[in-house]
Amino acid sequence: MKLFTHLGTYILMLKGMFTKPENYRMYWRELMHQCVEIGLGALPIVVIISIFLGAVSTVQTAYQLVSPIVPITTVAQIVRDSMILELSPTVLSIVLAGVIGSKIASELGNMRISEQIDALEIMGINPKSYLILPKIVAGLLVIPGLIIISAFLGIWGGKMAGALSGILAPELYDIGLRQNLNTHNITVALFKAYTFAFIVASIPAYYGFNVKGGSLEIGRASTSAVVVTCIMILIADYTLAALLL
Repeated sequence: MKLFTHLGTYILMLKGMFTKPENYRMYWRELMHQCVEIGLGALPIVVIISIFLGAVSTVQTAYQLVSPIVPITTVAQIVRDSMILELSPTVLSIVLAGVIGSKIASELGNMRISEQIDALEIMGINPKSYLILPKIVAGLLVIPGLIIISAFLGIWGGKMAGALSGILAPELYDIGLRQNLNTHNITVALFKAYTFAFIVASIPAYYGFNVKGGSLEIGRASTSAVVVTCIMILIADYTLAALLL
């Protein structure tokens, strides 16, 4: 029953976001602020994780391909498809759930217990529309871009790891990248990116917006938001893979 209560409250929260803005300029400013906070704030960790994901994928794939029958250029194909289909969308979204999700939940939770949200309601401003909608829209705009950057950096990191370790020459890596490219994988990755972006932005916003109590409950809400977001990402990942692949 508690699950259905959370689900119903979550849907009502999403429904309550769509109202006419009281001040378009104020909403636009908040949207741009959230884009900067989410995009630039998470960019360093995205760069580091993506490069090392690609590098580790190259080294481990080369270690497992011990058969002389399999051409060495297959390593590049496996790294490319792994980064596009799974590592960049899913692993990066789980990381972003911790980086971005906990920030959103704690920010809204602090506003709730300090009665800033109540003050907005008294002023005639829809807090769901002003506080939550810009975060979700910013997530849909920025997080897919971070995932695309991650895929490029992961493939480049794999190339650098292959060259530095002597596993695979850059020329052979480039040949492998161009072989058997299935553009449907890119479409699937974009579907995952936008789905995960919505999950990463909306679920922590729900938990933060509905915090009750004091500062201790903010920490619990942030933890619950990250855990539930990660679980929903994995469920959505399996569902999309089953439907689209």
